[in-house]
Amino acid sequence: MRITRTRTAARSAVHSAARTAAGVAVCALALGALPAGAARAESAASAASTASERGAARHTAPLHSRPAADGVRLVPLQGAVNVRDLGGYRTYDGERVRYGQVFRADALAKLTDADVTTLAGLGLKKVVDFRVPAEVQNDGPDRLPAGLTATSRPVNDNGLFVTLMTVIGSRDPVKQEEMLGNGKADAFMREVYRTFVTDASNRAQFATTLRDIAGGGKGSTGSPLLYHCTAGKDRTGWTSYLLLRAVGVPEHTAVGDFLASNTYRAAYDAKVREGLKQAGLMQNPDLLIPLQEVRTGYLDAALAEAEQKYGSLGGYLRKGLGLDTRTILALRERMVGR
Repeated sequence: MRITRTRTAARSAVHSAARTAAGVAVCALALGALPAGAARAESAASAASTASERGAARHTAPLHSRPAADGVRLVPLQGAVNVRDLGGYRTYDGERVRYGQVFRADALAKLTDADVTTLAGLGLKKVVDFRVPAEVQNDGPDRLPAGLTATSRPVNDNGLFVTLMTVIGSRDPVKQEEMLGNGKADAFMREVYRTFVTDASNRAQFATTLRDIAGGGKGSTGSPLLYHCTAGKDRTGWTSYLLLRAVGVPEHTAVGDFLASNTYRAAYDAKVREGLKQAGLMQNPDLLIPLQEVRTGYLDAALAEAEQKYGSLGGYLRKGLGLDTRTILALRERMVGR
């Protein structure tokens, strides 16, 4: 009996070590820290996982989530359009990001009573609000289930909200064209994304949020967390990209999650533009499209800045955000499992 127990314990230790080693390798691969030859492993694992992502079984997703054609899990609400469960994505090694652990969202100020009930069903233990004070003042505080209060963790938007209000409030088509036309809106958004890397206070907010996730407990016993900004696409999109890449989700999948905001926000954003035109506030509301959308160029601007300052995305996580190997592994333990 003693020998059997010893052998069982030994096997358990070996398996645990193997899982840890595998986690280190997958996280390193995701962050581009392995030699160039590892890219072939990424390609093979990515190809193998794509079909699995598209064909994810419905019964693996919580009832609150609606599996979309692209594998994204939308939480359908009336007062918010971009609330999603980050679960379901495949990692390089064929594991899957767990459902019901982390949610990304747009502003929650206009939720209906039914929406609040739906949100309560997620079992959230923490909500992080990336909005700056001017946004909260304009849109209102989050509407959350009883007993839940948002943690204010403002991320500097480089003046995006104020710029948007100034442009619209001017009612001057010439000024609006001068401020947003000829690629200026696109260039402005790229600068917003660079501040996610260059601004020390922004880095601190992202780092604290990722540490919250890492320290939230393992798997199904963890404490579900939701983070959001106003549109749920830029600050929220960058955080989601970092989290997915850090736990071993392939680049193309993480980018797909990032770009999905365009799909979920399209109808709402078009209605906003039409409303501005009908109200006489803008003759050409399409000038706002680069501010309303997410684009790979925006993400590329942040990643290029991270590479320039820290050598790689992994360097940004380690040196820029101060996340050590133990924290990265804790993120994977929390988020990934069969």
